[in-house]
Amino acid sequence: MQYTKLGSSELLVSKICLGTMTWGEQNSESEGIDQLNKAFDEYGINFLDTAEMYPVPTKPESQGATDKIIGKWLNMKGRDRSKIILASKVAGASENVTWLPGRNGKGSRVSYNEIMKSVEESLKRLQTDYIDLLQIHWPDRYVSLFGGSPYDITQERESISFNEQLEALGQLIQQGKIRYFGVSNETPYGLMKFCQTAEEMGLPKPISIQNCYNLLNRCDIESGIIEVCSKRHENVGLLAYSPLAGGILTGKYSRADCPNRARLNLFSGYMERYKQSLAQEAVQKYCELAGLHGLTPTELALSWCYSRLPVTSTIIGATSIIQLDENIQAFGKQNLITEEVLEGIQEIYKKYRDPSKL
Repeated sequence: MQYTKLGSSELLVSKICLGTMTWGEQNSESEGIDQLNKAFDEYGINFLDTAEMYPVPTKPESQGATDKIIGKWLNMKGRDRSKIILASKVAGASENVTWLPGRNGKGSRVSYNEIMKSVEESLKRLQTDYIDLLQIHWPDRYVSLFGGSPYDITQERESISFNEQLEALGQLIQQGKIRYFGVSNETPYGLMKFCQTAEEMGLPKPISIQNCYNLLNRCDIESGIIEVCSKRHENVGLLAYSPLAGGILTGKYSRADCPNRARLNLFSGYMERYKQSLAQEAVQKYCELAGLHGLTPTELALSWCYSRLPVTSTIIGATSIIQLDENIQAFGKQNLITEEVLEGIQEIYKKYRDPSKL
């Protein structure tokens, strides 16, 4: 495993981060702990990512189950907490998510009080004194999220100010409850605004941004986010999530033997954007390219993401140990992403530019 600094922080994180959002829904407690043991003890991963609303799809009966599994693992076998980089998230604005702690039965927001309460409850579930990286899961203000339609000015609304969010995050850092903070599902404007406002207020700046980045979803990252993240500019670490586009890039959803319990089959309507015809056509082309160069579709998609220079760490997820092994072992195959393979990827990308957009 390789390790690198996360943005401007002192956190030395593995180039692969273990995602956890299926634990407590698709995965049992024992399966989650098995994945943690495999990733940390056998492969040397030291970085894991959770959220207060996990597992997904989020619902009141299971909210927080993922954290509880992680908390149990953190306190097993005398594990050294200082060697684990733990990232979590506070939910952004949603009228529908009304059951999170501290929201009083109302939709989630990112106010000072809600951030403080969210962290307090997360620490209890995780059975730890601090979170290494707290992230705003998605913005409080209106933005076009998760492959949605283009930005619509008429949808703009009143939102919690950047100043108020930064005050809470700065207070939590001062209290030692979090070490650093980052953002997720953010835009270049939002990331830059956080950085500028923090500097004006004399408060810590975000050290990371966690956004979707894969062969089907590139433009948002490559046309704006990377510029802000650059070490020459704000020096923010890019955490790439969904490198397999919810499993679509493995090619399994086009096969007759695709298991019924595969995520996009199990949860109707979930990540529907990846099932569009253009996305399916693009996946088929990437699968053919992988076969041409002796790679599995999974290896092609992951190795490409692992090898991208701007990506600090790639967040992977798995529902089985077999999948976890394949996903991690693809890290050692980056040398197979040759110039010829990259040229093939670019040719497909020219024809299918972000085909998952709604």
